Amino acid sequence: MGTTVLTAPAGWMLSSALGRVLAGLLLPVALVVLWQVAAQHAWLPPQILPAPVDVWNSGADLFRTGDLQGHVAISLLRVVEGFAVGAALGLALGVAMGLSPLVEDYVRPLFTAVAQIPSLGWIPFLMMIFGIGETLKIIVIAKAAFVPMTLNTFSGLRDVPADFVEVARALRFTRWQMLTRLMLPGAVAPIFTGIRYGLTHAWLALVAVELLASSEGLGYLLVYGRQMFWLDTVIMAMVLIGVIGFMLDKGLELVERRLQRWQVTQSESVAA
Repeated sequence: MGTTVLTAPAGWMLSSALGRVLAGLLLPVALVVLWQVAAQHAWLPPQILPAPVDVWNSGADLFRTGDLQGHVAISLLRVVEGFAVGAALGLALGVAMGLSPLVEDYVRPLFTAVAQIPSLGWIPFLMMIFGIGETLKIIVIAKAAFVPMTLNTFSGLRDVPADFVEVARALRFTRWQMLTRLMLPGAVAPIFTGIRYGLTHAWLALVAVELLASSEGLGYLLVYGRQMFWLDTVIMAMVLIGVIGFMLDKGLELVERRLQRWQVTQSESVAA
């Protein structure tokens, strides 16, 4: 017996999405207006609160010289490299703990202890070993991505229904078939959540390590602006860091939504 699926009109969905976007922009626009009024009436000295136009001009000057693009490119390259290393290691460890109770018993206590130490807490120790070069930054970023990736992969594999596992065993699946045909597909959503959180943590760790040990990147731009007492540069870098982080998260969120729709479609097809 067929089922009737009710779908909202495309125009209504578009207007609803536009309304959410406008609602999300309302508070930032209000803050910029308040910022402009405060600067115009000199509620704070310009050295402490530069006007929005000064911040814009600072970014435009750095863009014209190419310095801004260089700092952004270096930061993005670092976060991609560190995230790739941390996510790969986290996926491997999460799979190992999720499939083997023995590995979980031996490894999870140490992993839990390591995870409790913030990424910034590792910097002094790692500086003594690797100095302040690129290796330090990649390791700190990788550690930030490693923890959420491991936890989400582990929990996703453990949440695969036991009935499915029993059926796979009855069909005499090999370990590789069990992993690739059942466990990983069943844990796609939690694993992708780990990717999203891992990238967010990696971006935060990137900025922090660039603040402390870097001569390039957006974090360094914050430090350089503070040292030169260029508050417009500092605020511009802060805004840019927030915008890029927001775009990275929203991009992964869109992919996650598309993935969830695909899973629902697949489930409906199987049920039919």
